[in-house]
Amino acid sequence: MIVGFILAAYSVVANDAIQTLGTFLSSNRDKKWWVLWLFAGAILVATMLYGWLNYSGDVSYGRLEKIGDLPSPFHWWYVLPPLVLLFVTRLGVPVSTTFLILSVFSIAGIDGSTSDVFISFFDFETKTGQMLNKSILGYLLAFSLGLGVYIAITRTIEKRFIQSENDEKQRQLWTVLQWFATGFLWCQWLIQDLANIFVYLPRQLSITELFLALAMILGLLAYIFKSNGGQIQKIVTSKTNTADIRSATIIDLIYAIILLYFKQYNKFPMSTTWVFVGLLAGREIAMAFMLNSPNKKTMFKMLAKDLGKVFMGLVVSIILVLLIHAMQ
Repeated sequence: MIVGFILAAYSVVANDAIQTLGTFLSSNRDKKWWVLWLFAGAILVATMLYGWLNYSGDVSYGRLEKIGDLPSPFHWWYVLPPLVLLFVTRLGVPVSTTFLILSVFSIAGIDGSTSDVFISFFDFETKTGQMLNKSILGYLLAFSLGLGVYIAITRTIEKRFIQSENDEKQRQLWTVLQWFATGFLWCQWLIQDLANIFVYLPRQLSITELFLALAMILGLLAYIFKSNGGQIQKIVTSKTNTADIRSATIIDLIYAIILLYFKQYNKFPMSTTWVFVGLLAGREIAMAFMLNSPNKKTMFKMLAKDLGKVFMGLVVSIILVLLIHAMQ
C-alpha cells in the first residue's frame, strides 16, 4: 500500500497537477520556484486539512466512497497503474489518472468475464461508466465554454493582450488576480484528484498518517516546481499566449469554475485532464479563427495530437484493467 501511495503521489502530481499549475508556472517565470511552491503548498495543506476534518478523516472529500474500501488482501498488481502512469508521464503524455488508477480499484472483486469488465467502461450504471460519463461531459462543457468565451473576447481583450505589454501597475493588478484564480483552481483540482492518490491508503486517516502524507506530497511538489513542470508543461506552453499573466488568469478562472460545477454535480471522480485539454482546444480554435491565423492546419494537428494522447490514456487504462482482472 505504501509503495502504491508513493508512486501514485509522484505520478499524479507530475501528470495532473502541472496541468492545473502550468499556466501559473509559465506566466511567473520571473519568480523564484520556491515562492510559487510555498503558495501552492499552503493551499494544499489547507485543502487536505479541511477535507480531513469535515469528512471523518477522508481527504478525498467523499469521492472514494464511490470506489469502495481498500481491497483486502492488497495484491501487488494494484501498484501497476502508478508505474504505468510514471512511464507515460516521462513521455509527456497527459493521461487521465482517474481512469488509469481508480478504474483498477473500481473493478476489484467483481465476478464476471473479461468482456463484462470491458463493457462496464461504457455502461453508465457502473462505477467506471459513471467516471467516463462525467469525464466526457467535462470535456464537452470545457470545449464549448472555451470556444464561446474566446469567440467573445479574442478580438477585444485577448488581441490587446497579445499586442501590448503589461505596464508595472497593470502587472501588479493581474498578478494579484492570477494568484487568486490559481489558488481557487488548485483547491478545486485537489478536491477532484486527491482520490487518485489516497485510494492506496485507508479511507479514514489518522493524524500521523495525514501529516506524513502531506510531507511527502509537498516534497514531490517542490521537485516538480524546481524542474519547471517537466514534459507535461509543454501542453501549456505550446498554446497561444499562455505565458501572458492576463491570459493565464482567464484560463485558470474558467477551468476552476468548471471543476467547481462538477464538484457539486456528484461525488464520482472524473478526469480533470479531459477538462483541461477540452478547454485549451476550444480556446485555441476560437483564437485561430477570430484572429484569422494562417496556421490553422498546424493548430488542428496539434489539437488532434493532444486529443489522441488523452484517448491513448483511456485505451491504456482499459487494457490494464482487463489484465489485472484476468490475474485476480
